[in-house]
Amino acid sequence: MSAKDDMGNTAERLTGKAKEGIGKMTDNERLEAEGKADQVKADAKQAAEKVKDAFEDGTK
Repeated sequence: MSAKDDMGNTAERLTGKAKEGIGKMTDNERLEAEGKADQVKADAKQAAEKVKDAFEDGTK
């Protein structure tokens, strides 16, 4: 996983966390759900990149 990908996933996860928090504070269910979805998407991307890296390491 490249540092750029890792930073992008971290940024997306933090953005999602912020959206979720703001959604909770303002009682905005849509924003809260959007934040949770952003976090799940970032986690899924990171997991996929780890699998890809493991596969590439195994083929060397």
